[in-house]
Amino acid sequence: MHTFTNTEFTRSMKKSHTIYMPEMLHYHNELLCAAFAFGGYKLAVVPEQEHICYETQSLVNKDYCTCAIGIIGNLLTFVKSDDCDREHIAFLEPQAGGACRAGNYYNLIIECLHKLGYGQIPVLSLNAHGLEQHSGFRINGRMLLGAIAAVCYSDLLMDLTQQIRPYEKNAGETEGLRQQWLQRLTEEIRHGRHLFYRKKVYREIVESFGRIPVDRGQAKKKVGVVGEIYIKCSPVGNRHLEDYLQKNGCDYRMGGFVNYCIYVVYSEMKSLELGHQSRLEAAGYQKVLQFLYYVQKEIAEALEQAGFLHDRSFQELIAEKKDILSDYYNIGDGWLMTAEIIDLIKKGYDKILVVHPFGCLISHVGGRGVLKALHERFPEAKITSIEYDYDQSDTLRESRVLLAIE
Repeated sequence: MHTFTNTEFTRSMKKSHTIYMPEMLHYHNELLCAAFAFGGYKLAVVPEQEHICYETQSLVNKDYCTCAIGIIGNLLTFVKSDDCDREHIAFLEPQAGGACRAGNYYNLIIECLHKLGYGQIPVLSLNAHGLEQHSGFRINGRMLLGAIAAVCYSDLLMDLTQQIRPYEKNAGETEGLRQQWLQRLTEEIRHGRHLFYRKKVYREIVESFGRIPVDRGQAKKKVGVVGEIYIKCSPVGNRHLEDYLQKNGCDYRMGGFVNYCIYVVYSEMKSLELGHQSRLEAAGYQKVLQFLYYVQKEIAEALEQAGFLHDRSFQELIAEKKDILSDYYNIGDGWLMTAEIIDLIKKGYDKILVVHPFGCLISHVGGRGVLKALHERFPEAKITSIEYDYDQSDTLRESRVLLAIE
């Protein structure tokens, strides 16, 4: 079997190259790019491609994963386009680790680029384990502080946008205000401002959104969206599901990214418990978790004080799913999906879409596999599993979504 060698991302490339990452976190991308800029790197998002290049299906086995087709297909199509400066780019692939097939995307991207003749493009891995290192790429303190602020601000903006936009009197006003805040916060994060003491800015954001005229008398279908992180959060992955729900008169909601970040840290800690975890490691994970709990609480308080809904604390999510799934079912999005379903139902979202890639067994257990237990506990809720496959027609997928929300 031929092994393809990755090109080193050198220190000089830090200034000359733009690092592209997949479109995974629609609400968070811009501020994360600002966080990387604060850390000394130029980060951008791979633009969504109308049609992916035909080579994708010959290079990526269709049985691999729907997400692989979407992420790698968009990437390869972008590389082949005239808009791409192939001599001054690198690709960044986030890797949470675990048994998910996404852990192999890194090597697969390297192989695909070599087979297309673009082996000079470095591929970077964003992971918490220090794997696949490059001399010119490090997660430094400035980048980390900027990323924490970026995720927090983005979660707050997402929460407010999803709660106000379905009821706004003036179409487009909510999105317009979100864009204004993104412009301001991008500059703040790029220059390292308001990274620590964010409460005052939170209040400003919440108050500004609270002034948007709304009509709460409109009858809206309340739809919650949970699922595999890429399909749930990326418009490329879910084929612009949020826009479709908006057009069909839905009040929709999905959980924030902060809870997912806490889940990843918590899962690492629980997995180590099964081995030989040292007291030092355990204490380290507890410190990180306590910090993230505090970060989450600040966002929740800002929303609650103004009368808006907020994500339940991570500790509450753990308690909710306790009699359904174990803490140790933490592969991929694992038990977090189940906990988010319960949280959304208790918030009044009685129609739940569980979105996941076709054939993803991890998502099937945490989503479809728990439906019987959830229906017994919440007989009034309509919980529907929606699979996404690359070859699936828009008509078929949208008809399934429409049936689920009626």
